[in-house]
Amino acid sequence: MRNRFIEAFEAKQIEEKSKNIPEFRPGDTVRVAVEIKEGEKKRIQNFEGVVIAIKGTGAGKTFTVRKIGANNIGVERIFPLYSDSIAGIEVVRKGKVRRAKLYYLRGKTGKKARIKERRD
Repeated sequence: MRNRFIEAFEAKQIEEKSKNIPEFRPGDTVRVAVEIKEGEKKRIQNFEGVVIAIKGTGAGKTFTVRKIGANNIGVERIFPLYSDSIAGIEVVRKGKVRRAKLYYLRGKTGKKARIKERRD
């Protein structure tokens, strides 16, 4: 049971931020442009990987992106969907999966971790 005032506030926040957010699902490869502050300077760094989970509702909605970094080490980052630190999200590739949570990809490497492309 949520407070109606909080729901109204969240709806306004979502309405402002959702203009530059594309529609994506688990299995899609996305490029997230993250704004990083280093002292006085700001820069944008891209984080590209597969969306393995989307959780939550409203303003607290988050998505998890997994990429394979240097020396074949998996790197996962959880991003709040409506965060100010996200400069933009771009869908690079659409994946065809049959699960909502792709945590099984953590145990797969190389060709076994591949996801087929979805044709819409």
